Amino acid sequence: MFTSTEIAKATGGELIGADVRVNGVSTDTRTIEKGALFVAVKGERFDGADYIEQAMKSGASAVLSERVCENADIPTILVENARTAQLKLARHYRDKFTAKLCGVTGSVGKTSTKDMIYAVLSAKYNTLKTEGNFNNDIGLPKTLFRLNGEYGAAVIEMGMSDLGEISALSKAAHPDCAVITNIGWCHIEQLKTRENILRAKLEILDGMESTAPLIVCGDDEFLGKLTKEQTGARRVIKYGFGAGNDVRAENITHKPRGEDFTLIYNGAEYPACVPETGEHHVLNALAAFAVGIEFGMTASGIIPAFMRYEPSGMRQRIEKRGGITVILDCYNASPTSMKSALGVLSAMSGRRIAVLGDMLELGEQSKRLHAELADLSDDADEFFLLGKEMTALAEKLTEKGVSVTHSEDKQALTKALSEHIKDGDIVLFKGSRGMRMEEIAEKIGDME
Repeated sequence: MFTSTEIAKATGGELIGADVRVNGVSTDTRTIEKGALFVAVKGERFDGADYIEQAMKSGASAVLSERVCENADIPTILVENARTAQLKLARHYRDKFTAKLCGVTGSVGKTSTKDMIYAVLSAKYNTLKTEGNFNNDIGLPKTLFRLNGEYGAAVIEMGMSDLGEISALSKAAHPDCAVITNIGWCHIEQLKTRENILRAKLEILDGMESTAPLIVCGDDEFLGKLTKEQTGARRVIKYGFGAGNDVRAENITHKPRGEDFTLIYNGAEYPACVPETGEHHVLNALAAFAVGIEFGMTASGIIPAFMRYEPSGMRQRIEKRGGITVILDCYNASPTSMKSALGVLSAMSGRRIAVLGDMLELGEQSKRLHAELADLSDDADEFFLLGKEMTALAEKLTEKGVSVTHSEDKQALTKALSEHIKDGDIVLFKGSRGMRMEEIAEKIGDME
């Protein structure tokens, strides 16, 4: 995979010790394989350099670190910042391969969009994708180090919490195209304005060639108005429902199997469907279509691949629990994703119950953004709300005469919900990751 001399050159580090070969890269002594490079990253509560001796005992053949371990008898590549150095090494490794790579970011929907793009590209290429939440400066290199000559394509998710982070990720991944799904409210507490969120997302351009296209949702109020100054005058491909988009959808029809629609591209119309309920899944398919076209696929090869889509983790997973239908969407929450989730609930037949938890990290705008969810009151027949921030929504729903049960006590809310639901109900569970709404869902219906 690498030699220690090669690692030092790629990272700008100093090699202390012999030139040896490593067969992998790891930041975790618990799972490191014999012969691998141990990257001693430093976090807020730990310093990987404290684990160098353990890495040696586990079989590491070299270490990348910000300081030398006196007891180390394996080569050390000494660097100023191990996290930054690992990203440089990941870029060096990525450039060994010719696989077409798509980068994906956005405030909401980046994981489901990534999964849809993966479904499409997998119809033609052996495709690598980001697994789990490996979308930061530690996780992204792990994905890139999985590349090999057998992959023809890759789709890499990029997350962030502040300015500068996606820039570093994009420079490591070197995308051949990029998708930005939307500009929402996630991280507004840290970044203060949506304009700053837009700036952060556009950093995905920093690792791309000037000829690499940017694919964006043209219906988004920010992405639909991008200027040449913002995009570097590169080619921008827009997708969405509006008439001005390059790839768009019309005639969307809810069906038991998902959503049927007409995909329009270059003046041609194609019947299409996605296997999930919710118009946001149609948007994901449009983005994936644009990526597929850029990567040399045809419409006839792309559209059937939409049905290969499988959601990751707890993202709008629909399952039966006895006679109750559960929509489990507990990975995270923002005003935009709440709207999408409630839209899925509204399209279903039966008594619709929305079990919603706080949307966290919205800062000083939290009360207003929670209260505004009352505009979606018609999407559910009843609301069960958990958390302090949901007080604002509970008050608005009560004013509108909507059935609402609110509590800051998860156990109390779970008990009230358990006693209330009955066969035929459709129950949506949605909230920020920190609210752990799945803990309520686990008590509902016939869980295995």
